[in-house]
Amino acid sequence: MTKIKFGTDGWRAIIAEDYTVENVKRVAAGTAIWMKANEAAQVVIGHDARFGGELFAHTTTRVMGAYGMKVKLAKGFVSTPMVSLGVVKTGSDLGVVITASHNPPSYNGFKLKSKLGGPMIPAQVAEVESHIPDTFDRALPTLQEMEAQGLLEYVDLEQIYVDHVTDSFDLESIRNADFKIAYDAMYGAGQNALRRLLPDAVLLHCDYNPSFMGQAPEPIHRNLSELSALIKNDPSIGLGLANDGDADRIGMYDEDGNFVDSHHILLLLLLYMHEYKKQTGKVVVTFSVTEKMQELAKQFGLDIEVTKIGFKYIAEIMAQEPVLVGGEESGGLAVSGHIPERDGIWIGLTIMEFMAKSGKSIKALIHEVYDRVGSFAYDRDDLHLTEAKKQSIIKQCQEGSLKAFGPYQVERVEDIDGFKFYFGGSRWVMIRPSGTEPVLRVYAQAPEHGEVRQILDATHKALLG
Repeated sequence: MTKIKFGTDGWRAIIAEDYTVENVKRVAAGTAIWMKANEAAQVVIGHDARFGGELFAHTTTRVMGAYGMKVKLAKGFVSTPMVSLGVVKTGSDLGVVITASHNPPSYNGFKLKSKLGGPMIPAQVAEVESHIPDTFDRALPTLQEMEAQGLLEYVDLEQIYVDHVTDSFDLESIRNADFKIAYDAMYGAGQNALRRLLPDAVLLHCDYNPSFMGQAPEPIHRNLSELSALIKNDPSIGLGLANDGDADRIGMYDEDGNFVDSHHILLLLLLYMHEYKKQTGKVVVTFSVTEKMQELAKQFGLDIEVTKIGFKYIAEIMAQEPVLVGGEESGGLAVSGHIPERDGIWIGLTIMEFMAKSGKSIKALIHEVYDRVGSFAYDRDDLHLTEAKKQSIIKQCQEGSLKAFGPYQVERVEDIDGFKFYFGGSRWVMIRPSGTEPVLRVYAQAPEHGEVRQILDATHKALLG
């Protein structure tokens, strides 16, 4: 019996090792038991483009049927935001997405979505986890039997999503703008919706390939060299957009093929939503996001809150009070006027609309941000270490024995979630173990890209010798 634990964003495991049909049955059973205990009766279920998605979604559906739950089951692969929106639009109590998001292709996973259309709050996830049985041996109905009993209905979540986007954006201004858009789906679940919404976009990796050609579908610069090269070789392309495997995260490129990280996108979103659209609300960011967001929020007179890493902490606040912009360093971003959920396509369209309405390039808009908070650069390294070495480094951080990284002297440390070492002058490095992978993440910020690399290299030397 494998003990199943939910991480930063759901349960994830390697297919055929711990991620098996039997273990998916157990997790689905824990979810159904939680639903019964909370008088929930209807669940939306969908899967992304990963290997085995349909099998595991059907397995989850049949377990729900065994507990008498009504299921709205997606047709074909869908993005995580499509399931989240589907929960709201169908008046359901819960959403389940079979996805491992940006993890390598050998993984699959199980995400839980609340009736509000965002991640289930951590306390409820812990309750579901506590209900997961050690074994599962109930007889399961077939999908056909569930349909006959009125427990199963197939829904077109992609159409629901496309209709919602069409009602919410000025797509004509985006389609008629004087720049082309390049889109890299990374073989993920956003490919069909984006093709429908922006039929003239230049498309990359927009076909069904559960192996992702061996590449983890995470929209960070080192995984997007083809998109960058495409933009550099085509002057008519004004923006590059990429999404991860379940299309809730975003990667972006300017007209020169330079990567635009999530910190800069968050600043652009805040500028557009408040200064241009005249909207207001709270700003919520995770611990790894640049402090420039705090500077801009203060200039606008907006409250800002910093949370632990994980979009679920942002979603919990979004469920309780009006949030204008929320986001995390890893590309999960949200704005008001949508569900309390990160959505890579939605955020991409928001930036495109900003460009189209302002008549400015993304580079020009970033300089508008710099005029307010100063320029900066950022990068992140992922260190694949033994568990023993990872724990040794975390112990050093906890004990406060790291006073300098090469020439960079530590002025102060914050430890909301991981450890952020400030050097002064908009320079910092942050160290944190991943919540979903056997990885130690090292984040850095400095005024220029070259110095970011120097900080990262100095940190590696200090940690690894």
